[in-house]
Amino acid sequence: MLGKQLLMTRGAVTTFSIANDVAKYFAIVPVLFAVVPQLQALNILQLGLHSAVLSALLFNAIIIPLLIPIAMKGVSFKPSDTMTLFLKNTMIYGGGGVIVPFVGIKLIDIALLAIHV
Repeated sequence: MLGKQLLMTRGAVTTFSIANDVAKYFAIVPVLFAVVPQLQALNILQLGLHSAVLSALLFNAIIIPLLIPIAMKGVSFKPSDTMTLFLKNTMIYGGGGVIVPFVGIKLIDIALLAIHV
């Protein structure tokens, strides 16, 4: 049981981490191409070049310590079908890993712009 919980926790944290990194790239890379007017539409968060990079760095500095309690406590384990557990954890941690960076980076960007202006 403990081994299964450890494996699930490792998978959940890894899934969140990979999804988080992919989402950050989709938030930052369009900003880099914003100098080309046709590609400005890809910048859906409307981030500025300098604030996008700083917001992503600050987001990383905040999110990594927040993942430590999850890694230390572990993901709750209830015996069930392996595929059901996999899909549930993928939806929760993978989906969270995609959504959280967009929201977090935008909120940090808003805060940085409010402080800087």
